[in-house]
Amino acid sequence: MLRNVCACVGFVILVLVFIIFVRTATFSVRSDSVRSCRLTDSDFIRATDEIIGRFQSALRFKTISTNLHQYDRAELQKMVDFLQSAFPVIHSSTLVTHDVVNNYSLLYKVQGSNSALRPYMLCAHLDVVPVNRDAWEEDPFGANIKDGFIYARGTIDVKQIVMGVMEATEFLLKSGHVPKRTFYIAFGHDEEVTGLDGAAKISELLYGRGVRDLEFLIDEGTTIVNKLFPGVNIPIAVVGTSEKGSLSLELSVNGVPGHSSMPEGETTIATLARAITRLEENPHPNMFGTGPEKDLFTHLASDLSLPFRAVVTNLWLFGPVVSRLFSRIPSLNAIVRTVTSVTMVNGGVKVNVLPPSATAMVNHRIHPAQTVKEVLDYDRKLINDERVKIRVVSSMEPHPMSPYGDEDFGYQTIKNSIRQIWGNATVVPGVMIGNTDTVHYIRFTENIYRFSPTFMFPEDLKRFHGNNERISVQNYEQVINFYYHLLVNADEGTLPPFHKHNDEL
Repeated sequence: MLRNVCACVGFVILVLVFIIFVRTATFSVRSDSVRSCRLTDSDFIRATDEIIGRFQSALRFKTISTNLHQYDRAELQKMVDFLQSAFPVIHSSTLVTHDVVNNYSLLYKVQGSNSALRPYMLCAHLDVVPVNRDAWEEDPFGANIKDGFIYARGTIDVKQIVMGVMEATEFLLKSGHVPKRTFYIAFGHDEEVTGLDGAAKISELLYGRGVRDLEFLIDEGTTIVNKLFPGVNIPIAVVGTSEKGSLSLELSVNGVPGHSSMPEGETTIATLARAITRLEENPHPNMFGTGPEKDLFTHLASDLSLPFRAVVTNLWLFGPVVSRLFSRIPSLNAIVRTVTSVTMVNGGVKVNVLPPSATAMVNHRIHPAQTVKEVLDYDRKLINDERVKIRVVSSMEPHPMSPYGDEDFGYQTIKNSIRQIWGNATVVPGVMIGNTDTVHYIRFTENIYRFSPTFMFPEDLKRFHGNNERISVQNYEQVINFYYHLLVNADEGTLPPFHKHNDEL
């Protein structure tokens, strides 16, 4: 009997090993043979002093947004005027129509020659977040160059995209190229404070003009990061194929004030603290495998050493172990689940007075596989205390998943364009854990991608909305050339081919 059991166990193990071996050896994703962009190409856009000077000028405008409907209108007007004067070909071409939307946002339409091809849209925003000047090594609006880096607010969020798109389009039109596929350029002016005055108004204008079915849309988003994951020593370009939702809650507890010398049981602060502790100690469920986070790793397979490749190509078996490991690393934990952050607490009026009330603000970033209602229900069940009142302050559902398969034109065109500029980078799908203007454009296409062509190391991630924001001169040159390649590659009607420069592959 024991011999039979051992034989069965041995057979099962052999079958598992065989399946793992076959999947490891045969797993693949589409990877077109692309011609890398070279300095010697006649259509390579060099970051000349003139181009860098224009970028520095854009960075010096203090286009700061501080709150809903609150932004520096004078500085935004200066930047709008600057863009119109800095790119004369765009603003004089018979192929281009140009709108200033709600005073400060910009919308361009570049007419293509083939009306059978569906248009696409490139997006970014003109505004930036506030700065703490004392914490910066350089003037945050000086755009000074130090050790090959340009330091300024907006260098990576996201004036590099605004100027990169404009430089690429100016070069394209100046060279006499007539695009086959119509495309739009949309720059909102208040993305940092919800985009209701900018992107939302652009969306209304486009919809009113009958725009309904874009081929794809690309906005700011995830970046190219080197050494992002343990054991992966290659640059990874993460293209956001979805965007986390958000839910902000106010927790409040009300009581009766009195003297601290005669407390009656638990104070309002203690009751609130108990609720907060429950939220902190009981995270939302791990959703690994229900969103693009699983394919983020499987698409890395061909660039990994054998042990890692065997794991990521057989997540049907190793998935539970991998998901638990990710839960222990904050940057990866944010990918695989809805995260909870208690961001504000207030309570008490005097050291010897029992607190009459206590409040806390809780912010959730919701995984694409969950809904606002599911997160709210989870919190209520977890807190399970009628004394704690829960009020929804704001909410936004996670964005729908955009396709990223082998035949999905938008994703593959972006992927090939990335690989032409960063030849050693592996392109993978992922989730944008922040929020962008794309919420206002969902009705135009299911093919929405979030990608910022910025090259970073993990320690650079804190520069987003932080201190010493910067981009290298070389990286800015890459940004321009990425968008130029994207404009040319998007002219094709199907996949492949892709931009081949002047010589054959």
